[in-house]
Amino acid sequence: MMVDTQVRPSDVTKFPIIDAMLSVPREAFVPDDRREAAYVGENLDIGGGRVMLEPRTLAKMLEVLDVQPSHIALDIACGLGYSTAILAQMCDFVVGVEDDEARAQEAQGILSQNGIDNAAVMAGVLTEGAEKSGPYDIIIVQGGVEEMPATVLDQLREGGRVACVFSEGTLGVARVGHKIDGAVNWRFAFNASAPVLSGFERRDVFAL
Repeated sequence: MMVDTQVRPSDVTKFPIIDAMLSVPREAFVPDDRREAAYVGENLDIGGGRVMLEPRTLAKMLEVLDVQPSHIALDIACGLGYSTAILAQMCDFVVGVEDDEARAQEAQGILSQNGIDNAAVMAGVLTEGAEKSGPYDIIIVQGGVEEMPATVLDQLREGGRVACVFSEGTLGVARVGHKIDGAVNWRFAFNASAPVLSGFERRDVFAL
């Protein structure tokens, strides 16, 4: 029902995305007390000021990223691992990053329980990504950003793509960036919103 009422009507048509979302049990990747709300069509609060992106937003981000079976992906702020599990169905290997060590361990456990062995969740600072496992063909951020840190963009392979939701006041837009000649060029993808992740706020620049 989630796929039929939230994903397909949003013009997400690529079979690997549809198949992954039909295969991965979303309710297994949310806190126990939120399982009844696992399939709602909105961002789902998972505690600690964090959300699991609504299915539509995640699906459309995956579509604009054009994920391929050979890709290595970085999934920043992966929560309990749902987005990591979806990506693992679509590409070669996924590295998830969580800034809460207990949540990272829980996510890894859920992935293992669901037989997903081509993904790993690491505990670390979100804005630092996971440099040792890079560079990456795909980077996706599971939350809002005002500014993307260079430390993350530097981990994107030449020719690679990055997608995230940029918060602009009360509104937000999802953008996809392409790395060409060492620089990331962004373009609008669709309207979306998500709370800004800690560390991804816009830095104030003061000039004399």
